[in-house]
Amino acid sequence: IKRSLIGIGQNIIQDTISNEEDLEGINLIENAENDLYNLSQTGSSDRKYSLFGESLKKAIDVIDQSFKREGKIAGLPSGLKDLDKKLGGFHNSDLIIIAGRPSMGKTALGTNIAFNAAKKFKEKEDEFGNKTTIDGGKIAFFSLEMSSEQLATRVLAEQSKISGDKMRKAELNKEDFKKIAKVSSELENLNLVIDDNPILTISSLRARARRLKRLYDIDMIIIDYLQLMSGSQNVRNDGRVQEISEITRGLKAIAKELNIPIIALSQLSRQVEQREDKRPQLADLRESGTIEQDSDVVMFIFRESYYLERMEPVKKPDEQNDRYNERHQRWRELCESRYNIAEIIIAKQRHGPTGAIKTHFDPNFTKFSDLTRTEYDNIIE
Repeated sequence: IKRSLIGIGQNIIQDTISNEEDLEGINLIENAENDLYNLSQTGSSDRKYSLFGESLKKAIDVIDQSFKREGKIAGLPSGLKDLDKKLGGFHNSDLIIIAGRPSMGKTALGTNIAFNAAKKFKEKEDEFGNKTTIDGGKIAFFSLEMSSEQLATRVLAEQSKISGDKMRKAELNKEDFKKIAKVSSELENLNLVIDDNPILTISSLRARARRLKRLYDIDMIIIDYLQLMSGSQNVRNDGRVQEISEITRGLKAIAKELNIPIIALSQLSRQVEQREDKRPQLADLRESGTIEQDSDVVMFIFRESYYLERMEPVKKPDEQNDRYNERHQRWRELCESRYNIAEIIIAKQRHGPTGAIKTHFDPNFTKFSDLTRTEYDNIIE
């Protein structure tokens, strides 16, 4: 190992002096950090291959850990039973994209997943002092849009069932304060790390993720959201599509390197709203670099109620009142039926089935949860 350290030091000096590839300073740091990280993990700074026997042993270890997990799913839980049944949880080295138009609930689903996984975190220690996660996980949440205080307020709202709007406007009574104090004491030691730096390149994410893995042994990363990240200076000059492609390739590489799932929230373009059926499709990602190709799972969030509420029927000039009232009543029934319903559409899953699940969504507390049997039965098709 000492000989390898000397070699890394010599490479740093040589690369800095010659810099034949005209790399930026941050790239030189990243290359050096990559070599040091590989050395700390494997005892070698340059080994990029695995013998099949070694890979097979790792696969068996993953299966064994999955069998021992108390959640009885192979990956980290989302907190939504139907989604976990479809995905088997979020798996190590996977890049998961959760995409949707504004106001669909991307950040809400991201914070819900982060909270549910962090709350369930439980580890087991063997006789040699080695610790293994048996349920949930330690989560790192990179929030480029909202501050850590705003995210904490969201989680408080979700768990206390007191709306964030009510908190911001100081419309709280003594009972509300008691409830908030109780919930905050329960959440104080939550295994959730928030990074709310609004400027995040793929290089800086890689460095911070490695540090968090080393310091806290994080089990999953969530990023809100992908389009707010920046690529390298060289790629920025080639256009936004190339920049997004570099970012998604980088995210997948980090997921593989750290052997953890990475969830990246993603904004969809307005072209979705030009269609009559506004449910997102994989084709809606085609203009967004290589998001579809680089990801292992692509999910879309769709809330039909958002569009229905903006489509109230207007009485036609020659329409009979009875006919109009009938159409209006049908619209109202549809709105009521869809009000708390959200669809999570699994459009791509590299190692499993696709399809859609329906969940309960409470916009007042920005909270996703499983549907009750009654809610299922009341959905008008």
